[in-house]
Amino acid sequence: MSTTVGLISLGCAKNLIDSEVMIGNLAEAGMSLTPDPELADVLIVNTCSFIDIAKQESIDAVFGAVNERNDDPERASQKIIVAGCLSQRFAKDLPSLMPEVDAFIGLDQVNKVAPIINKLLGKSAESVVDHPATDDPRDFVTLKPKYVPDYTTPRFRLTPDHFAYVKIAEGCNHTCSFCIIPKIRGMHRSRTQESVLKEVEALVKSGVREINLISQDTTYFGMDRWEGQRPKPSSPVDSTRGESLSTLLRAINEIDGDFWVRLLYTHPAHWSDELIETIAQCNKVAKYVDIPLQHISANMLDKMRRVTSGDYIRDLLRRMRAGIPGIGIRTTFIVGFPGETEDDFEELMEFIREFRFERAGVFQFSKEEGTPSYKMPDQVHHMTRKSRWSRAMEELQRIAGETNQAQVGKNVRVLVEQPGVARTEWDAPEIDGSVMVDKSLKVGEFADVTISDWRGYDLVAAR
Repeated sequence: MSTTVGLISLGCAKNLIDSEVMIGNLAEAGMSLTPDPELADVLIVNTCSFIDIAKQESIDAVFGAVNERNDDPERASQKIIVAGCLSQRFAKDLPSLMPEVDAFIGLDQVNKVAPIINKLLGKSAESVVDHPATDDPRDFVTLKPKYVPDYTTPRFRLTPDHFAYVKIAEGCNHTCSFCIIPKIRGMHRSRTQESVLKEVEALVKSGVREINLISQDTTYFGMDRWEGQRPKPSSPVDSTRGESLSTLLRAINEIDGDFWVRLLYTHPAHWSDELIETIAQCNKVAKYVDIPLQHISANMLDKMRRVTSGDYIRDLLRRMRAGIPGIGIRTTFIVGFPGETEDDFEELMEFIREFRFERAGVFQFSKEEGTPSYKMPDQVHHMTRKSRWSRAMEELQRIAGETNQAQVGKNVRVLVEQPGVARTEWDAPEIDGSVMVDKSLKVGEFADVTISDWRGYDLVAAR
């Protein structure tokens, strides 16, 4: 009788791909999958721990699974595995803090989950890791992850048939003072361009209409393999030195099929004029860019260790607007970072008013242990953080309303997400707005509609 496995997947799209890889490997090993935790011989909780709220959600999910197992006598033999960023980040602490959990696996074990399960169930004595983080038999985490998926990696997609995420790199070389990701996921390591292209080609042939390229630092794709020094911000011509995001996008643009390719998680430091030209010239590349800026004040950018200056960011945005007609820019900001003054915040507000981002969000600073900002002086009071968040959100919502009003009367191409709901080129799945469309439009296909109204962050198409 085959082993039945259930999975709870939390966190971002990058974590979702890890879940898809785990499920793909389980299926290849002949294990059965179930959406019902109570029917699982083994339940995997794939966790996130980027900020406090994600950490708490992960902890609640783990203890929720443990409590449900304890309350159901028929599940007494069920094994619980905690995977993902929480396991990776707190590898040394979790075995003692969560004794009810049967195993912890890290980011290098997503493609080894089947033999780990067999070992837990006593079906195999095979050694599944070379360097366990501790001597605890329940801990399979390797401390310095090096794994990155390939096009040959078994994978079971959890997204709808018409869109997919493609992870083009793993890890990050930046040392932003608020971010724990490099310590969790390791240094940047790109896939080869050939590997990404083969995966995209297969997805498009299967009917996928939208490819979302993701990594921790999408704009650094390929550059980690360049000879010589690490590229400086605004490297002049990417393709003269090897594979890059520009060469990848141009190659994807040559793939036959009717689809969009969308860029998520681009860092401002590695944009170039060539990349701007590439996006403008490639008709299959969505005129949408996700570029988290975090702040604009020189004081804040320096404290955040963001590499780029305020002047560099303003110049880059102006070049993007001028070089890519019709572009929609998504960004995010952090308010209440240690040392942020009212003048810093007002500069950010003026910046928001000036550049009027088509899609934007703002977060309150989250004090994360293990990051330089955790012990920084001049921590901002939580009520001040909340007040600044509210003021920034109010401004962003006002601009969003004006942006949507400007779309009324325009003809736009949309990808139908579900009956009566679609997305424009400016709307990434699960994070941006939607377009209310006629329910007769076919799900998973493109359609041309005319915008007649708007409601909040969403648009309404004429019936």
